[in-house]
Amino acid sequence: MAEIDRLFRAMQAAKGSDLHMLEGQPPKFRVGGNIAAVLGEPALTHAHLTTLLKEIAPPHQWDKYLRTGDCDFAYAMGSSDRFRANYYKTHAGLGAVCRIIPTKILTLQELNTPAKLYDFARLRSGLVLVTGPTGSGKSTTLAAIINEINEKQSRHILTVEEPIEFVHPNKSCIITQREVGEHTRSFASALRAAQREDCDVILVGEMRDLETIALAVSAAEMGVLVFGTLHTNSAAKTIDRLVNVFPAKQQAQIRTMLSGSLRGVVSQILCRKADGKGRVACQEIMVSNTAAQAAIRKGDIAKLNSVISMGRGEGMAAMDDAIQDKLDAKLVTAREAYMKALDKKRFEPAMLAENAEQKNTHG
Repeated sequence: MAEIDRLFRAMQAAKGSDLHMLEGQPPKFRVGGNIAAVLGEPALTHAHLTTLLKEIAPPHQWDKYLRTGDCDFAYAMGSSDRFRANYYKTHAGLGAVCRIIPTKILTLQELNTPAKLYDFARLRSGLVLVTGPTGSGKSTTLAAIINEINEKQSRHILTVEEPIEFVHPNKSCIITQREVGEHTRSFASALRAAQREDCDVILVGEMRDLETIALAVSAAEMGVLVFGTLHTNSAAKTIDRLVNVFPAKQQAQIRTMLSGSLRGVVSQILCRKADGKGRVACQEIMVSNTAAQAAIRKGDIAKLNSVISMGRGEGMAAMDDAIQDKLDAKLVTAREAYMKALDKKRFEPAMLAENAEQKNTHG
């Protein structure tokens, strides 16, 4: 048993999601969105942290970490518990964050996702993007969509990830999972190879460079259903990011390609639940209808916000509307809604009313 397993078991018992380790600091858990030091644990010395990190890292990843200062991999504790590890170096020394990968793949129904995500799972081709900041649950949402396809359809699904997070068993589908650095050199090389692998669905763990984006869009144009992720927080910023990766002379072409192949964008954040027990996802959803396609093709990206506002009947939702729905259902507090909202003024009266109510209750 690796020495770090003791901390992983303690984090599971505390219902935490992430273990943070930084040289000179005690280990810390993220529980319900908050980070706190683990009681009774001393500050990590350079020697002790080196031992903890080296013991579970694959040799080639440890070599990469020493050489570049960064590495990512998945670690299995026993036969079922899995963690995504990210090692990094800082001004203070060595550092790492290890996140629990849930053993069970939650279904779309269990996640209580909007109905439109079921529609995205039923598509035969095109590009669907799930975006949001690090730790916003993108992988969990995508795993649920892949699981929906795996249960209801008969297709060949390829996932390309760095590292592999959720391990999907073959159900109605054939599932091929490839890890960058372990089974393939890069996202782009895996996507090039996929053209000869008779894929119906491809999950691209991260669309971070021009070549990967170009290959993903091309695959979507050629009849493959492609799911991808970006670290953007809205549909408009997602399109901007995709287009701006390309040189200026190619941007008109990629806008035209995107307008034809993009099927939708799901941008999500996590909000703390009102009862303090975990977090709930709020999702902005854009469906690529005629108006959205025209805005993308013309480069009128700012217009996408009004397309979303007018598209509720097609299953679209603006982020603040999604937050409002969770507030109305009493799943989040007015303060949490206010903190996460784009339009703060919209949620200010509810927050003031909540503050007054709490004051009267405690008064």
